[in-house]
Amino acid sequence: MARTLRLAVAQSTVPEDPTDRGALRAAGKEIRALMAKAAGAGARLVQFPEGAITYPSKHVMATGPDGELVPADWSRAAWDVMREEAESIAALAGELRLWTAFGSIHPLTPPNRPHNSLFVVSDRGDLVARYDKRFLSHTEVSYLYTPGSEPLVFEVDGIRIGCALCVEANFPPLFAEYERLDVDCVLLSVMVDDAPRARVAQAYGTLYSYWLGYAVPAQFSATVPSGIVAPGGRWLAQCPADGQPALAVADIDLDSADPDIDVALRYARPWRRRAQEGLYEDRLVVGDPRSDIRTAF
Repeated sequence: MARTLRLAVAQSTVPEDPTDRGALRAAGKEIRALMAKAAGAGARLVQFPEGAITYPSKHVMATGPDGELVPADWSRAAWDVMREEAESIAALAGELRLWTAFGSIHPLTPPNRPHNSLFVVSDRGDLVARYDKRFLSHTEVSYLYTPGSEPLVFEVDGIRIGCALCVEANFPPLFAEYERLDVDCVLLSVMVDDAPRARVAQAYGTLYSYWLGYAVPAQFSATVPSGIVAPGGRWLAQCPADGQPALAVADIDLDSADPDIDVALRYARPWRRRAQEGLYEDRLVVGDPRSDIRTAF
């Protein structure tokens, strides 16, 4: 049985003002247009950036009259529009038979701040999972959001997929955790104009020998566009770096004959696990005086 999943990674235009109802509607419309293109390309799963419906800017939501940062007033956000757009995205996912992962904010009971989340909708149009960003920036945790607490792994066609958001790329234990959870791919959705963040994503493909979907907003794509990293760290596909909405599409193939991917999956990843599980313990020499650095030559 083939063990393949076609992944589409989108760069969509992310609005930063959750009070701007027109911008939220436009974001939802663009997301749905890219979903249709992903389905037309044969994708089974499409990934969108962090905050695809909206990633609220601190300058909009958490800035006081004198320019100082203050706790966000979330009552100003157009929660009704965000919910309507999310529901429309879910309905289209069911019509297209397309798994869809998109970023937005999830309200909690006041006075609790919302989560910054990645929503996962199945090919039946059902919301089946929600990843709440666990590691927040100083501004996010101080003025904007409530952190999440758990990793998220979901399966599509037998392929195991983990989730991470933006600044979490700077926390290697999170990505090591997903390797221990035996994922085949991590979806890293970001809202940042930052070339090093993409290089870190490539590094995780090298270190942990899994695929990574790297979704960035269209407005930041001139620096590094959205794309898909193969086990081993090579870009398999990338969107144009032109500031426009687009898709990168590639197959996650667990039986790939690609030499780099084959080595990463069948040799590098198993060897790394064996090495960390005590492979060398019975080969250690303890107490041998010839190992003294002073007698090394």
